[in-house]
Amino acid sequence: MRFLFKILFTMLVFCAGFALGVYSLPIMMAPPSPTQTALSEVANHAKFTAVFSKDLKGSDFLHFGEGDVFIGEHTIGFEGRLAPGPDYRLYLSPTFVENEAEFEQHKNTMQFVSAVTSFNGFIVDVPKGVDVSKFKTVVVWCETFGEFITAGTYQ
Repeated sequence: MRFLFKILFTMLVFCAGFALGVYSLPIMMAPPSPTQTALSEVANHAKFTAVFSKDLKGSDFLHFGEGDVFIGEHTIGFEGRLAPGPDYRLYLSPTFVENEAEFEQHKNTMQFVSAVTSFNGFIVDVPKGVDVSKFKTVVVWCETFGEFITAGTYQ
């Protein structure tokens, strides 16, 4: 009986440590957030703005974003907060999506923009040849776990 308890306890500690590592490693590896000056510069040159909200169907206490997004011809900036996680990706979508099923349904029509590695704001470059005005929604998606994080409509 004692041996079984030790095995179960060891498995529980291992699982808890693994889960804590998956959650905390992206936070520890995240680059510094952009400065307010840099975000203001992106905001001043933005063609569109969007808002990330925690109130979307696919968002929950572990998968959310809240703040303002500034979409320009060459850069996209975000001022706010994302729930930390691994392997976040930023997409532009011609259709508004707000959960995993909708994202998967429309993923083939979306434009991948960049990886997102900062959770308290970010600035990413728009790939050459991408016309942001052909899309209407900006989406953050966790590629590794197939989790919807947040989205905002900009036109």
